[in-house]
Amino acid sequence: MANILLAIAGLSPQVITETLYALHQDGVVLDEIHIIATRIGRDAIATQLLAPDDGRYFRYLKDYGIDIERILFAHETIHVLRDLQGNPIDDIISEEENEILLKECLTYAYQFTKKPQNTVFFSIAGGRKTMSACLMVAAQMYARPQDRIYHVLVSPEFESHKDFFYPPVKPVMLELRDAKGQNNYKDTSYARVTLVPIPFISLRAATGGEKNKHVPTPAELFRYLVREKKQSLTIDVTQGKILYKKAELTMMPSRLALYAFFAARKLNCRLVHPGCRGCAECYADYRQISDGQEIITDFYRKLGGATENKGICALEKDELRSYVSKIRKDLMKAFGAQAAAQLAIEAVGKKPDTRYGIALEKDKIKIIVA
Repeated sequence: MANILLAIAGLSPQVITETLYALHQDGVVLDEIHIIATRIGRDAIATQLLAPDDGRYFRYLKDYGIDIERILFAHETIHVLRDLQGNPIDDIISEEENEILLKECLTYAYQFTKKPQNTVFFSIAGGRKTMSACLMVAAQMYARPQDRIYHVLVSPEFESHKDFFYPPVKPVMLELRDAKGQNNYKDTSYARVTLVPIPFISLRAATGGEKNKHVPTPAELFRYLVREKKQSLTIDVTQGKILYKKAELTMMPSRLALYAFFAARKLNCRLVHPGCRGCAECYADYRQISDGQEIITDFYRKLGGATENKGICALEKDELRSYVSKIRKDLMKAFGAQAAAQLAIEAVGKKPDTRYGIALEKDKIKIIVA
């Protein structure tokens, strides 16, 4: 069984390490990385990622403690597009070159999905738009329900920075240029690298077993739409645990009581919205948190804590900020930086009007109290 990343790359090989980082944050351990690239794209990968001494790919492995032998990724797994004469293609600028590109995407998609035990992760984040489109077509043709198609989103201020390849374990400061052209500095702990799963119709599944020439209608094909399952957050007060995806976190009762309080506020929000994105109505300032002290204390009691007039049972403003910071660190350690960005208690607004809440949408949150 092998987990294979099949991606396309142009002049920004950063998308490869960003995709690798995001997959690892989601708990996906890759066995092989294969890249379809132009000659110029291959050269960029060779000099920026696979340079023997300071290649950013090798830096990533070392940074995150991954054995260099664990993943097959080398010059031999960069598949360079070639014309009919066998000459490397520098760029996709003609119809003929685009046809070659499509054939190569179909060939490798077919090759890597032949073995039923393999799982293929198609990344359409790199290269020209036509390269993304061709790999998307190939994935539509050959991907199976266990395969996935992803795009990668990076925080805008870091997205095109020449020195940003992934969020390092130890954040570093980068010089950025804002929309007005002014320089400023920001450390990489603020960078967000997000995998966006692209739903797709598995034509292989949709047409399998068909004995006639019938072309399925859109309504028929919709039944085969492959989507990632909703990843729900479960706060189990009875067990003192937080569960997310396939991982779980046993959190200190005092911290979990406060976290459960914010989750409950989210669930009790009565606003009718298609989603929670951009809404902070359920967020609470310190006064509102103090007004809910009884709820926090009740959660703490259910978690086995001894109630007394101090600590989490009489939460002070300075203590609140400390708790929020420690909860974020707990979540990051258990679920990774990408998940923690959604799960952590975040602060919005400027002092003294700071409000706190959880960004995750409420239909993905569940609290077990009995």
